[in-house]
Amino acid sequence: MASETPSAEQLERIRQFFVNDRFATENGMELVEVRPGGATARMVVEPRHYNGIQTVQGGALFTLADFAFAAACNSWGEKVTGINMSIQCLKAVRSGTLVAEATEVARSRRFSTCEVAIRDEEGQLVARFQGTGYVLGGSLLG
Repeated sequence: MASETPSAEQLERIRQFFVNDRFATENGMELVEVRPGGATARMVVEPRHYNGIQTVQGGALFTLADFAFAAACNSWGEKVTGINMSIQCLKAVRSGTLVAEATEVARSRRFSTCEVAIRDEEGQLVARFQGTGYVLGGSLLG
């Protein structure tokens, strides 16, 4: 586990690192903030996110949550990779902006566990995600 709380400059470098997450960014997702043990990502709903019944596809929700989860787990500056994730979709969404708030709820030498809440513009819970990451160690930023 990282021994020091990352500085604001380090957190911004970590946020910039995730701009290279091409799958998330090319699907319209943006990492808004990285903080020690947490992160915020958002997505403006577009037709490309729809499933066959014109609501946001579960895979889009999963990707948004996974993006925030990855940033939160890696926020201490150590390399972490996801090993187990699950999502519970609670509300259909057709438009607006979705915000994913990731919070690290447990961390050990080898594991990081995060919970992510995705909310709509009214603050209603759309989905809940839980992920466990394996701490590979080594510096995320090289």
